[in-house]
Amino acid sequence: MKNILLTILLIFIVLPFIQAQDDEDAFKIREIYDQVLTEGKCYGWLEYLTKTVGPRLSGSPGAAASVEYGRQTFNAMGFDTVWLQPCMVPHWERGKPASARIVNSSTLGTKELNVIALGGSGNSGSIGVSGEVIEVKSIDEVKKLGSKVKGKVVFFNRPMDPKQIKTFSAYGGAVDQRVHGPREAAALGAVGSIVRSMTTRIDDVPHSGVTYFKDGIKPIPAVAVSTNDANLLSDLLKTEKIRVNVQTDCKWLEDKLSYNVIGEIKGSSHPNEIILVGGHLDSWDVAEGAHDDGAGVVQSLEVINVFKELGIKPKRTLRCVWFMNEENGQAGAIAYADWSNDLNERHIAAIESDRGGFTPRGFTTEADDAVYKEKLKLAKRWEPLLTPYGLTIGTGGSGADVTRLKPQMGLLFGLNPDSQRYFDYHHARNDVFEAVNRRELELGAAAMSALVYLIDRHGL
Repeated sequence: MKNILLTILLIFIVLPFIQAQDDEDAFKIREIYDQVLTEGKCYGWLEYLTKTVGPRLSGSPGAAASVEYGRQTFNAMGFDTVWLQPCMVPHWERGKPASARIVNSSTLGTKELNVIALGGSGNSGSIGVSGEVIEVKSIDEVKKLGSKVKGKVVFFNRPMDPKQIKTFSAYGGAVDQRVHGPREAAALGAVGSIVRSMTTRIDDVPHSGVTYFKDGIKPIPAVAVSTNDANLLSDLLKTEKIRVNVQTDCKWLEDKLSYNVIGEIKGSSHPNEIILVGGHLDSWDVAEGAHDDGAGVVQSLEVINVFKELGIKPKRTLRCVWFMNEENGQAGAIAYADWSNDLNERHIAAIESDRGGFTPRGFTTEADDAVYKEKLKLAKRWEPLLTPYGLTIGTGGSGADVTRLKPQMGLLFGLNPDSQRYFDYHHARNDVFEAVNRRELELGAAAMSALVYLIDRHGL
């Protein structure tokens, strides 16, 4: 009898209360979307960041200008507190555009290839480096070649797997050859390295990105080649030996002082529970960094703008962070995590947008193993409220700048847009403002704002 009475109580008292909460949340989320899609500011912020500030490689004048733009914009937003958090960043310069030329083909004679220097590449000197091309598909293959690599130009030509529906999985399955391949080739005496661009698109646009030379290994000239020319070079190597001349004008300078840009609104009732939204402010120097990651930083600021415009007083502390140096070192993420951990802060959630300004499909998540299942279950209770907007909450990681907050036992999110076009632009000269669709960008900002609202109201 007692259990029956408790069930009746649940049905007639508790469930209507839960339904009322859900109705209120649904109404507020609709209001959030309406605000962003009609009065949002993120597209205008992105235009200024890309067209006026421009490329923002760590250590460059553009990066310094972007920090100042962030500081001024945050101050105008009306945060309770705005500050710049210092971090020492690597300072690499591309110099004159790189070149790579086939010099001896019996079929083509000489031919210029569409290439771009990889971030971290060494300098070839004025006459470049020349050598016979050896094609490989993996780092292990280079290691097995051993001394045969000496004096050669190693060509890494493993494509991103087009069978992968999730293009970030395809990227993850191929990018090791760009990040670590040139170093392994250099360790075995190679004079240069050419890496197939990290994109599924077959075109003439080369894609840059970081390559690391560590353990005392001197950087060699390392370039990425367009997918069209990667296929051409591979076809030629099937019938003849090919020599190339590679020229790069890159140089390393001393590390430089830079900053994360941080703004905070203190929570009214749970100020020690922090909800972070952010993206990375730096970009590669070859374009405007519109998708990577101008979109992410302006979307994160739009979240704060939505709360301001709708008069939502957060219960928990909202913190917007524009991280510096994600592309070639993650100095900003390290500085932020170290500082936050030293203060024994508690981020109950951190949301990063760093997958482009495309149509949002939902959020991927991660957390410390000790709390992950429980936290994910709590977050997934909101899916019915997000489903009308095409959003889900699932597994799959968060973002390079927030993943270091795992020890604080919160749930970390990554905005998960449709990824099919992202690697058409990633680290390439066509990553410009015009490549970003305004509505898609705003939909991503609205999705982040809706999730932050739910976390702030209900906790996590």
